[in-house]
Amino acid sequence: MSELVMDSAFFGHVLQDMGALIEKERDYLTGLDSDIGDGDHGINLSIGFREVNKQLDELLTASPDIATLLKKSGMILLGKVGGASGPLYGSFFMKCGADVSGKTEVNFDELCGMIINGAAAVQHRGKAELGDKTMMDAFLPGVEVLQNREANADPIETFSAFVDAMHAGAQSTIPLIAKKGRALRLGERAIGHLDPGSESSWMLMNVILENLKKAV
Repeated sequence: MSELVMDSAFFGHVLQDMGALIEKERDYLTGLDSDIGDGDHGINLSIGFREVNKQLDELLTASPDIATLLKKSGMILLGKVGGASGPLYGSFFMKCGADVSGKTEVNFDELCGMIINGAAAVQHRGKAELGDKTMMDAFLPGVEVLQNREANADPIETFSAFVDAMHAGAQSTIPLIAKKGRALRLGERAIGHLDPGSESSWMLMNVILENLKKAV
C-alpha cells in the first residue's frame, strides 16, 4: 500500500475546503432542496461549516488528535445544521473520528475504514436503503468501491473511483420516487429531481480527493 499518511493538519484543510465548497454551492444546493424539500439544504450546511471553520484553529491547537477534531466538528454540525442533514453529517464525522481515537496520523486504509463506517453511521441514523432517493444512493455505491479495493491499489485511483461511484449514485436519484424525508410526500412529483443530500455528499467527498492529490 502507498505510504500516503494524513495528519490533523490534513483534515483541517479538508474541513476548510469543505466550508469553501458549501459557500460556493450554497444556492445551488438550496435550489435542489427547493424542488423537493424544505429549500434550506445549502443554507443549513453553510451555517454548520461556517461554525466549524470559526472554531477550527482552536480545535487544531487544543489537540493534534484526529478523532477529537472530527468528533467535535461532527458535534458542531449536529447542533448547528437544521433539518435531516445536521444529524446525518454530524453522525458521519463523529463516527469517522471515533474510529481513529488517539491517532495523530492515519494511512489510506484507515481513511477508507473511517469513511465506510461513517457512511454506515449515516445509514443507521437515517434508516435509508439504496433506491430511497437519499444520500445513501451516493454513499452505498461509493462504499462498495472502497470495500472491494485491491490491497496494493493506488490511493488516488481508488478514491477517484469512490467519488465517481458516489457521483453516479447521486445522478441515479433523478428518476426515483422518494421513500424518505420531505420528498416522500411528493410521490411521483419527485421524479426528475436530483436529491440534494446525495449531491452534497459526493461533492464533500470530492474535497477529500482533491486534498489527497495535494498530499501525494
